[in-house]
Amino acid sequence: MAGPLYHYFLDDHRRLEALLNRAAADPEKIDEAAYEAFRQGLLTHIGAEEKILFPAAQSAHGGPLPMAAKLRLDHGALAALLVPPPSARIIAAIRAILADHDRIEESPGGLYDQCETLLGGEVDALMDRIRSAPALRAIPHNDDPNVLEVVRRILERAGYNFDDYAGT
Repeated sequence: MAGPLYHYFLDDHRRLEALLNRAAADPEKIDEAAYEAFRQGLLTHIGAEEKILFPAAQSAHGGPLPMAAKLRLDHGALAALLVPPPSARIIAAIRAILADHDRIEESPGGLYDQCETLLGGEVDALMDRIRSAPALRAIPHNDDPNVLEVVRRILERAGYNFDDYAGT
């Protein structure tokens, strides 16, 4: 049965999904306030996983979890997509990566289930650390056209093709 760690991150996935949906509700104009809330929330979520959850799981497991490398590449790709100003293409890429990424984390036997099992009695203390972690602040967008080439390379390294979202 899923525990507090699973539910915390699952609820946060749904909160972030709702913000992204609100940001992109009008295909003609992105809701900047909703997108910025999504952006800061996603960075904070990634930070909690990278700085608190993954190290705790690695320590309990005696080494990195096999899926951690893929999830870290996804985190890098998602963070890179948050650098340029939002567009339909950027949002489509974020949605595609999150669909795959969230499935790996949420599915039975996925990251959250494995962490709950590995951490056992330490989950409550870990959840206290996650809940008290400060929100991460997003830097201003970079609208330099070269940024998209960097994003393309980072996504490629993570196994995604930015060109798949060109017509979006």
